[in-house]
Amino acid sequence: MSDTDTRYELPVTGTTLLGYVVRRMHKTQLLLPVEGLIAQQNTSEALAKIAMYAITSLTSFGRAYYQPRFDAVGDEVSEADPQTGALVKAKLNADSPTYLISYSASMPNGDLFSGREEIRGTTLGLRGLGMPAPSWLHFKSGGYSAELTGIVTSELVLSIIGRTRIRAHGFLIFNDSARNTGKVTVDRNNRIKLEVNKRHVHDINLVDTARLKTDG
Repeated sequence: MSDTDTRYELPVTGTTLLGYVVRRMHKTQLLLPVEGLIAQQNTSEALAKIAMYAITSLTSFGRAYYQPRFDAVGDEVSEADPQTGALVKAKLNADSPTYLISYSASMPNGDLFSGREEIRGTTLGLRGLGMPAPSWLHFKSGGYSAELTGIVTSELVLSIIGRTRIRAHGFLIFNDSARNTGKVTVDRNNRIKLEVNKRHVHDINLVDTARLKTDG
């Protein structure tokens, strides 16, 4: 992920928090191989793809061009991912005492990724402004399903020369209906580490987006 990604997520025309979340989730090409992997009974690899999408759909890395506008409770934004046609929706369910956002990505083949996150305020530290967001995520494809939970913190790194940046760090633990389990983490250096069934699957820097989108 790079400034190109955040320029898309924060378009020059401006956007709201929900609009940003929807654009942040426009990485659904990572889910395209899942149906075929399940059909091949390669559920561990399918789960790895789902986990990779989940952690990247919760994160941004790059220039913070502006602060998105706030939405009203009950507002909903939907926009198709231009790469896949998947319809992504996000809704603000509450704004007090915490922000509660629910969302979904409906794939053209009927697969569904859905979930919610709770933004529990802002923390101030030496590394910047942090917004921890516990998340609960679900994926379903036919009779197969997966559950993912964890906390990803978005961080605003301030700069006095006008190059404030966004980054994220955190983790998700996950399991599926085929009894696979695993964990994925993302750190402040854009690096993802992913394990399924205690087997190392990925250790990748998000700047390498071409590999992220195509590797198995």
